[in-house]
Amino acid sequence: MLEEPPLRRPGSAGSGTIPRRGPWRLADIDYDGIDRACVKDDPTLFEVVTLASFIETGSDLYAHNLVEYFGDDPEVAGWLARSWEHEEVQHGAALRAYAERAWPDFDWKRAFDAFFDEYARTCTVPELEPARALELAARCVVEMGTAMLYSSLNAYAQEPVLKQLAARIYADEVRHYKHFYRYFRRYQSRERHARWRVGRTMAARLFATRNDDGLCAYRNLWIATHPADPASADDAYRAFVNRMGTLAKSYAPRELPVDMLLKPLQLPPAVARGAKGIAGAVCRAWLR
Repeated sequence: MLEEPPLRRPGSAGSGTIPRRGPWRLADIDYDGIDRACVKDDPTLFEVVTLASFIETGSDLYAHNLVEYFGDDPEVAGWLARSWEHEEVQHGAALRAYAERAWPDFDWKRAFDAFFDEYARTCTVPELEPARALELAARCVVEMGTAMLYSSLNAYAQEPVLKQLAARIYADEVRHYKHFYRYFRRYQSRERHARWRVGRTMAARLFATRNDDGLCAYRNLWIATHPADPASADDAYRAFVNRMGTLAKSYAPRELPVDMLLKPLQLPPAVARGAKGIAGAVCRAWLR
Protein backbone atom coordinates (compact mmCIF):
# COMPACT_ATOMS: atom_id res chain seq x y z
CA MET A 1 0.00 0.00 0.00
CA LEU A 2 1.21 3.48 -0.86
CA GLU A 3 1.94 5.35 2.35
CA GLU A 4 1.79 9.11 2.79
CA PRO A 5 4.99 10.41 4.40
CA PRO A 6 4.48 13.33 6.76
CA LEU A 7 5.34 16.66 5.22
CA ARG A 8 8.29 18.38 6.84
CA ARG A 9 9.49 21.93 6.89
CA PRO A 10 13.12 22.49 5.89
CA GLY A 11 15.52 21.85 8.72
CA SER A 12 16.68 18.93 10.79
CA ALA A 13 15.04 15.55 10.29
CA GLY A 14 11.84 15.18 12.25
CA SER A 15 11.34 18.89 12.86
CA GLY A 16 8.16 20.72 11.95
CA THR A 17 6.13 17.65 10.96
CA ILE A 18 2.72 18.55 9.60
CA PRO A 19 0.08 15.92 10.46
CA ARG A 20 -2.06 14.31 7.82
CA ARG A 21 -5.30 16.08 7.07
CA GLY A 22 -8.83 14.79 6.69
CA PRO A 23 -11.65 16.45 4.73
CA TRP A 24 -11.57 20.22 4.95
CA ARG A 25 -13.51 23.28 3.83
CA LEU A 26 -12.62 26.75 2.63
CA ALA A 27 -13.76 28.07 6.01
CA ASP A 28 -10.89 26.13 7.62
CA ILE A 29 -8.30 28.41 5.95
CA ASP A 30 -7.45 31.55 7.93
CA TYR A 31 -7.11 33.96 5.02
CA ASP A 32 -7.22 36.94 7.37
CA GLY A 33 -4.04 35.59 8.94
CA ILE A 34 -1.95 35.72 5.76
CA ASP A 35 1.41 37.39 6.39
CA ARG A 36 1.72 39.30 3.11
CA ALA A 37 5.24 40.42 3.96
CA CYS A 38 6.38 36.80 3.55
CA VAL A 39 5.07 36.43 0.00
CA LYS A 40 4.48 39.78 -1.68
CA ASP A 41 8.00 40.06 -3.11
CA ASP A 42 8.48 36.37 -3.96
CA PRO A 43 7.83 35.87 -7.71
CA THR A 44 8.22 32.10 -7.40
CA LEU A 45 5.36 31.82 -4.93
CA PHE A 46 3.22 34.20 -6.97
CA GLU A 47 3.69 32.17 -10.15
CA VAL A 48 3.26 28.75 -8.52
CA VAL A 49 0.14 29.67 -6.56
CA THR A 50 -1.48 31.53 -9.44
CA LEU A 51 -0.77 28.86 -12.05
CA ALA A 52 -2.04 26.13 -9.74
CA SER A 53 -5.17 28.16 -9.05
CA PHE A 54 -5.86 28.49 -12.80
CA ILE A 55 -5.47 24.78 -13.53
CA GLU A 56 -7.35 23.60 -10.43
CA THR A 57 -10.21 26.05 -11.02
CA GLY A 58 -10.59 24.75 -14.56
CA SER A 59 -10.58 21.12 -13.43
CA ASP A 60 -14.37 20.83 -13.47
CA LEU A 61 -14.21 20.79 -17.28
CA TYR A 62 -11.87 17.80 -17.25
CA ALA A 63 -13.92 16.18 -14.49
CA HIS A 64 -17.09 16.42 -16.59
CA ASN A 65 -15.25 14.72 -19.45
CA LEU A 66 -14.14 11.89 -17.16
CA VAL A 67 -17.64 11.44 -15.72
CA GLU A 68 -18.98 11.13 -19.27
CA TYR A 69 -16.20 8.70 -20.20
CA PHE A 70 -17.05 6.42 -17.25
CA GLY A 71 -20.77 7.08 -17.45
CA ASP A 72 -21.78 3.41 -17.38
CA ASP A 73 -19.65 2.65 -14.31
CA PRO A 74 -21.62 4.03 -11.32
CA GLU A 75 -18.79 3.57 -8.82
CA VAL A 76 -16.12 5.43 -10.79
CA ALA A 77 -18.46 8.07 -12.21
CA GLY A 78 -20.02 8.62 -8.79
CA TRP A 79 -16.67 9.10 -7.04
CA LEU A 80 -15.51 11.45 -9.79
CA ALA A 81 -18.64 13.58 -9.62
CA ARG A 82 -19.21 13.62 -5.86
CA SER A 83 -15.69 13.60 -4.46
CA TRP A 84 -12.87 14.20 -6.92
CA GLU A 85 -14.42 17.08 -8.86
CA HIS A 86 -15.62 18.77 -5.67
CA GLU A 87 -12.19 18.58 -4.06
CA GLU A 88 -10.30 19.70 -7.16
CA VAL A 89 -12.57 22.71 -7.60
CA GLN A 90 -12.16 23.47 -3.89
CA HIS A 91 -8.40 23.48 -4.42
CA GLY A 92 -8.86 26.08 -7.14
CA ALA A 93 -11.16 28.22 -5.01
CA ALA A 94 -8.79 28.03 -2.05
CA LEU A 95 -5.75 28.98 -4.12
CA ARG A 96 -7.65 31.78 -5.84
CA ALA A 97 -8.73 33.19 -2.48
CA TYR A 98 -5.12 33.06 -1.30
CA ALA A 99 -3.76 34.71 -4.46
CA GLU A 100 -6.32 37.51 -4.36
CA ARG A 101 -5.44 38.34 -0.75
CA ALA A 102 -1.69 37.89 -1.01
CA TRP A 103 -1.32 39.82 -4.29
CA PRO A 104 -4.38 42.12 -4.40
CA ASP A 105 -3.06 44.20 -7.31
CA PHE A 106 -3.23 41.21 -9.67
CA ASP A 107 -6.49 40.89 -11.65
CA TRP A 108 -6.95 37.17 -11.12
CA LYS A 109 -10.32 36.82 -12.86
CA ARG A 110 -9.26 38.57 -16.04
CA ALA A 111 -6.15 36.41 -16.41
CA PHE A 112 -8.07 33.22 -15.56
CA ASP A 113 -10.80 33.97 -18.09
CA ALA A 114 -8.18 34.31 -20.82
CA PHE A 115 -6.59 31.02 -19.74
CA PHE A 116 -9.88 29.15 -19.59
CA ASP A 117 -10.98 30.39 -23.01
CA GLU A 118 -7.86 28.81 -24.50
CA TYR A 119 -7.87 25.70 -22.29
CA ALA A 120 -11.51 24.83 -22.97
CA ARG A 121 -10.81 24.45 -26.67
CA THR A 122 -8.41 21.55 -26.08
CA CYS A 123 -9.91 19.80 -23.03
CA THR A 124 -12.44 17.46 -24.67
CA VAL A 125 -13.50 13.83 -24.34
CA PRO A 126 -11.65 12.77 -27.55
CA GLU A 127 -8.42 13.92 -25.90
CA LEU A 128 -8.73 11.15 -23.28
CA GLU A 129 -6.92 7.83 -23.73
CA PRO A 130 -8.60 5.23 -25.98
CA ALA A 131 -8.91 2.64 -23.17
CA ARG A 132 -10.11 3.20 -19.62
CA ALA A 133 -7.21 1.49 -17.90
CA LEU A 134 -4.81 3.72 -19.83
CA GLU A 135 -6.70 6.88 -18.89
CA LEU A 136 -6.65 5.82 -15.24
CA ALA A 137 -2.89 5.17 -15.45
CA ALA A 138 -2.49 8.64 -16.96
CA ARG A 139 -4.50 10.11 -14.10
CA CYS A 140 -2.17 8.39 -11.64
CA VAL A 141 0.80 10.20 -13.11
CA VAL A 142 -1.01 13.56 -12.99
CA GLU A 143 -1.80 13.03 -9.31
CA MET A 144 1.86 12.15 -8.75
CA GLY A 145 2.89 15.44 -10.31
CA THR A 146 0.47 17.51 -8.27
CA ALA A 147 1.46 15.73 -5.05
CA MET A 148 5.08 16.58 -5.79
CA LEU A 149 4.15 20.21 -6.49
CA TYR A 150 2.25 20.73 -3.26
CA SER A 151 4.76 18.90 -1.10
CA SER A 152 7.47 21.16 -2.56
CA LEU A 153 5.31 24.24 -2.03
CA ASN A 154 4.68 23.26 1.57
CA ALA A 155 8.38 22.84 2.28
CA TYR A 156 9.44 26.01 0.43
CA ALA A 157 6.84 28.44 1.71
CA GLN A 158 7.51 30.27 4.95
CA GLU A 159 4.09 31.93 5.14
CA PRO A 160 2.04 29.83 7.61
CA VAL A 161 -1.36 29.98 5.87
CA LEU A 162 0.09 28.93 2.51
CA LYS A 163 2.09 26.18 4.18
CA GLN A 164 -1.08 24.80 5.77
CA LEU A 165 -3.07 25.07 2.54
CA ALA A 166 -0.37 23.25 0.55
CA ALA A 167 -0.33 20.47 3.15
CA ARG A 168 -4.09 19.99 2.88
CA ILE A 169 -4.05 19.85 -0.92
CA TYR A 170 -1.07 17.49 -0.92
CA ALA A 171 -2.95 15.02 1.28
CA ASP A 172 -5.96 15.21 -1.07
CA GLU A 173 -3.80 14.51 -4.13
CA VAL A 174 -2.19 11.42 -2.61
CA ARG A 175 -5.63 10.12 -1.66
CA HIS A 176 -6.90 10.79 -5.20
CA TYR A 177 -3.96 8.82 -6.57
CA LYS A 178 -4.99 5.82 -4.48
CA HIS A 179 -8.51 5.90 -5.91
CA PHE A 180 -7.31 6.19 -9.49
CA TYR A 181 -4.81 3.39 -8.95
CA ARG A 182 -7.48 1.09 -7.49
CA TYR A 183 -9.76 1.73 -10.45
CA PHE A 184 -6.82 1.26 -12.83
CA ARG A 185 -6.16 -2.19 -11.42
CA ARG A 186 -9.78 -3.19 -11.90
CA TYR A 187 -9.83 -2.12 -15.57
CA GLN A 188 -6.34 -3.41 -16.27
CA SER A 189 -7.40 -6.87 -15.10
CA ARG A 190 -9.96 -6.83 -17.93
CA GLU A 191 -8.10 -4.94 -20.66
CA ARG A 192 -4.64 -6.38 -19.94
CA HIS A 193 -2.46 -3.77 -21.63
CA ALA A 194 1.23 -4.54 -21.99
CA ARG A 195 3.51 -2.80 -19.50
CA TRP A 196 5.27 -0.91 -22.27
CA ARG A 197 1.95 0.59 -23.37
CA VAL A 198 1.01 1.61 -19.84
CA GLY A 199 4.45 3.13 -19.33
CA ARG A 200 4.33 4.98 -22.65
CA THR A 201 0.90 6.39 -21.80
CA MET A 202 2.07 7.58 -18.40
CA ALA A 203 5.21 9.21 -19.80
CA ALA A 204 3.20 10.98 -22.50
CA ARG A 205 0.71 12.37 -19.97
CA LEU A 206 3.50 13.39 -17.60
CA PHE A 207 5.15 15.60 -20.21
CA ALA A 208 1.81 16.82 -21.57
CA THR A 209 0.97 18.32 -18.18
CA ARG A 210 4.13 20.40 -18.41
CA ASN A 211 4.13 21.21 -22.11
CA ASP A 212 0.38 21.72 -22.68
CA ASP A 213 -1.64 22.65 -19.57
CA GLY A 214 1.28 24.26 -17.76
CA LEU A 215 2.35 26.29 -20.78
CA CYS A 216 -1.21 27.43 -21.47
CA ALA A 217 -1.62 28.66 -17.89
CA TYR A 218 1.78 30.33 -17.79
CA ARG A 219 1.34 32.05 -21.14
CA ASN A 220 -1.85 33.73 -19.95
CA LEU A 221 -0.26 34.67 -16.63
CA TRP A 222 2.73 36.15 -18.45
CA ILE A 223 0.54 38.18 -20.81
CA ALA A 224 -1.45 39.51 -17.85
CA THR A 225 1.68 40.62 -16.00
CA HIS A 226 3.83 41.59 -19.03
CA PRO A 227 1.34 43.04 -21.53
CA ALA A 228 4.07 44.87 -23.43
CA ASP A 229 6.09 41.68 -24.07
CA PRO A 230 3.71 38.77 -24.88
CA ALA A 231 6.18 37.20 -27.32
CA SER A 232 8.55 36.28 -24.48
CA ALA A 233 6.04 33.99 -22.78
CA ASP A 234 7.47 30.70 -24.06
CA ASP A 235 11.05 31.62 -23.10
CA ALA A 236 9.86 32.76 -19.68
CA TYR A 237 8.02 29.49 -19.21
CA ARG A 238 11.15 27.45 -19.92
CA ALA A 239 12.99 29.46 -17.28
CA PHE A 240 10.10 28.93 -14.87
CA VAL A 241 10.17 25.14 -15.44
CA ASN A 242 13.88 25.14 -14.65
CA ARG A 243 13.25 27.02 -11.41
CA MET A 244 10.51 24.56 -10.48
CA GLY A 245 12.85 21.68 -11.14
CA THR A 246 15.39 23.15 -8.76
CA LEU A 247 12.70 23.73 -6.16
CA ALA A 248 11.33 20.18 -6.44
CA LYS A 249 14.79 18.62 -6.24
CA SER A 250 15.43 20.57 -3.04
CA TYR A 251 12.07 20.13 -1.32
CA ALA A 252 9.98 17.27 -2.77
CA PRO A 253 10.01 13.82 -1.12
CA ARG A 254 12.39 11.62 -3.08
CA GLU A 255 10.82 8.18 -2.83
CA LEU A 256 7.11 8.92 -3.16
CA PRO A 257 7.08 10.18 -6.80
CA VAL A 258 9.14 7.20 -7.95
CA ASP A 259 6.82 4.74 -6.19
CA MET A 260 3.79 6.47 -7.70
CA LEU A 261 5.24 6.16 -11.19
CA LEU A 262 6.10 2.50 -10.83
CA LYS A 263 2.94 1.13 -9.21
CA PRO A 264 0.72 1.08 -12.33
CA LEU A 265 3.38 -0.96 -14.14
CA GLN A 266 2.75 -3.75 -11.58
CA LEU A 267 6.32 -4.97 -11.75
CA PRO A 268 7.56 -7.95 -9.72
CA PRO A 269 9.27 -6.69 -6.53
CA ALA A 270 12.80 -7.50 -7.68
CA VAL A 271 12.25 -5.76 -11.03
CA ALA A 272 10.59 -2.77 -9.34
CA ARG A 273 13.65 -2.27 -7.15
CA GLY A 274 15.87 -2.23 -10.20
CA ALA A 275 13.52 0.09 -12.09
CA LYS A 276 13.63 2.83 -9.47
CA GLY A 277 16.66 4.37 -11.11
CA ILE A 278 14.86 4.60 -14.45
CA ALA A 279 11.74 6.06 -12.83
CA GLY A 280 13.91 8.59 -11.02
CA ALA A 281 15.53 9.58 -14.31
CA VAL A 282 12.08 10.12 -15.85
CA CYS A 283 11.14 12.37 -12.92
CA ARG A 284 14.35 14.35 -13.31
CA ALA A 285 13.78 14.74 -17.07
CA TRP A 286 10.27 16.02 -16.35
CA LEU A 287 11.71 18.60 -13.97
CA ARG A 288 14.19 19.96 -16.53
